[in-house]
Amino acid sequence: MTTTGRPDDQRPALIDVETFFADPEFASASISPDGTRVAYLAPHRGRRNVWVRGIDQDHFDAVPVTSDSRRGITTYYWTDDPRFMLYLQDTDGNEEWHLYRVDLGAPDSPAVDLTPLAAESRVFAVNPETTVPGTVIAWMNPRPLFVDVFRIDVATGGTTPLVERTDPADTFFVDRTGRATWHMAKDADGTYEISAADPATGELRLLHRAGGAEHPMGLFLAPLPDGTGALLGDYQDSDDLQLLRIDRETGEQTVVAAVDGHSLDTLSAASDTLPPTVFVSRRTGEVIAARFTGDRPHIVPLDPHFAEVQAALEKLSDGVLDTVTSDLSERRWIASFIHDREPGTTWFYDHATGESRPLFRGNPHLDPADLAPMTAVDLPARDGLPLHGFLTLPVSVPPENLPLVLLVHGGPWMHDTWGHNRSVQFLANRGYAVLQVNFRGSTGYGRRHITAAIGEFAGKMHDDLIDAVNWAVAQGYADPERLAIAGGSYGGYAALVGVTVTPDKFAAAVDYVGISDLANFLATLPPFVRANMTNNWVRYVGDPDDPAQLADMRRRSPITMVDRITTPLLVAQGANDVRVVQAESDNIVAPLRERGVPVEYIVADDEGHGFENPENLILLHRAIERHLAEHLGGRRASPG
Repeated sequence: MTTTGRPDDQRPALIDVETFFADPEFASASISPDGTRVAYLAPHRGRRNVWVRGIDQDHFDAVPVTSDSRRGITTYYWTDDPRFMLYLQDTDGNEEWHLYRVDLGAPDSPAVDLTPLAAESRVFAVNPETTVPGTVIAWMNPRPLFVDVFRIDVATGGTTPLVERTDPADTFFVDRTGRATWHMAKDADGTYEISAADPATGELRLLHRAGGAEHPMGLFLAPLPDGTGALLGDYQDSDDLQLLRIDRETGEQTVVAAVDGHSLDTLSAASDTLPPTVFVSRRTGEVIAARFTGDRPHIVPLDPHFAEVQAALEKLSDGVLDTVTSDLSERRWIASFIHDREPGTTWFYDHATGESRPLFRGNPHLDPADLAPMTAVDLPARDGLPLHGFLTLPVSVPPENLPLVLLVHGGPWMHDTWGHNRSVQFLANRGYAVLQVNFRGSTGYGRRHITAAIGEFAGKMHDDLIDAVNWAVAQGYADPERLAIAGGSYGGYAALVGVTVTPDKFAAAVDYVGISDLANFLATLPPFVRANMTNNWVRYVGDPDDPAQLADMRRRSPITMVDRITTPLLVAQGANDVRVVQAESDNIVAPLRERGVPVEYIVADDEGHGFENPENLILLHRAIERHLAEHLGGRRASPG
């Protein structure tokens, strides 16, 4: 670590950028079905790879079973065959995911691609918990417009179609045998129609209709393994998203889990690397717990046995359960925890004996005492809508008149949540207050909060962010002359809106893989995405096929207001981004440079929608450190 400041400076030492943004030493642990081994991600050949060790062994005895030196692995799966493990990988962030098999008995052998798909096709999801031995169920689109369901034989790679879609906007849900038992469609206005599907004939029987706009990322549905119904995330007469059971015969709905004033947490709809909405029993396939939003996420047990396990696990950490896996007997468990100052703590627990022991910390080089607590805050928007967010203040610094970074989440149909965020901690260590606000349109805070964003891109959604910054200034936390706005994806769009709609508000801005032209963004999305935009982009922003709505879309696009930008800007972009293509950044940077507006532009040739490789994350955050230090006056490490 590098220290700066006066000898009597009580602030924590500056923590090296590398310490924050190198790959975690350990991450994403899970236990094998027979309970004898643990797998996890750890560095190997300069990238995150999968390692396996005995349950009673340590890392010195572990074996790396994958050897990707180009891009780190994020998602892997145990299979029911002790010889094989599977993992997903794309090429330089292009999101064309393939499913690979590795032989645990011959880890030096090349991985086998089980899904040799053509360009523009990919694996979307994998379920290894099937009742057909030696197989997994996979969702992929060898027909680019249609995401179909297949059974893959792990040993041979043989692929069998299970469900072929006829409408790209419809979805079949399969049980653990691979039979299509439920169907979800959308009518012309985006209303969801949920039907029981006859596995033999494909006949559909409509059971329930649900509004579409309040489910912009789709409707959560999970078939029950006994075939009698399904679990459903819906509102009924409440403003809060609840977990319901829908009966397969009658369509009757009963509440399975609900927390007054809190919604079912659907972050995992955006990415399976985010905390899961529900925990599922490996043994039975039953949902055993559900996650709800709050100042800290809240886990509701649904199964008596898991309630006992959860109570024991929660004694191990003052954080919140993140991921949980067990062996098939549900005796041995591995659990990781969410914590604001303790990243990636993971424990082993034996429910039969009560034995527990820590397996690892994700980043043992970070001292929790040097990291800043994340505090939940509530404030009103100017129209009275309640806003919820998080404020992180630098350690050992008076919380007064600080430079502040407004960090805007992506989506926008996601939400910021309590937990460890590397960028937040990095900024706090550099002396900045960091404010995150779940502006209207964010998920997790009820139906009214989400739908209040309809038609409000660059409007009230932006007002919410300004109201939050003004609140921080009024509370005395922030210096109104030293404000920055930063974010990725939608957050990058929000940063660009911040320096165009309110050009005098911010002293600096960071646009990371952000949208500059809403019309071009929608036009360049992959074709399989466009089929499912009715309840999100089309409903909230506009239909690009309607001339009047297209004109309004352009009016809300920073690219049409680029001449208003005078704020120093840092732009970062992945060259292989298929969600927000490079032109979105190029077209902002070029006119700013022509006008002489200060803009630094980073393009990573081996990244997509967000940087994953540690050297690129380090490069980016060194640039952020310089940018903010120059324009807001925060701390920075000595050059070189």
